[in-house]
Amino acid sequence: MTSSTFAGSLRNQSNNSLKTATQGSSLADILERVLDKGIVIAGDISVSIASTELINIRIRLLIASVDKAREMGINWWEGDPYLHSQSQALLAENRELSLRLQTLETELETLKSLTQLSAMESHDTSPNDEAHSSDA
Repeated sequence: MTSSTFAGSLRNQSNNSLKTATQGSSLADILERVLDKGIVIAGDISVSIASTELINIRIRLLIASVDKAREMGINWWEGDPYLHSQSQALLAENRELSLRLQTLETELETLKSLTQLSAMESHDTSPNDEAHSSDA
């Protein structure tokens, strides 16, 4: 190959631009590909002073479509009451039940105290009453 032929082939290659995976794609196409395949971003953050690790934070981020996440076995949002329309009703019911439970526990403690006090009074007064009746 002569130098002029080599130079001509270099010019032809330089006129051709490199094709990339995203060339000619819109943002919607790229987003569709990412959501279809999924993407994982992982990182670790460590804070150390004098070779002593103080804080270690592990960050994991998964970006995928709902269908892809279900396919991978990830569906935590289906059981999260804060993400359902019934969440406010469930929270109100939970507060009501907690209040009822607290009231019942208070009443139970009061009854226990009264029962113990009554038992102590009957125990203390029984021998004295018999002693007074035998003296008479």
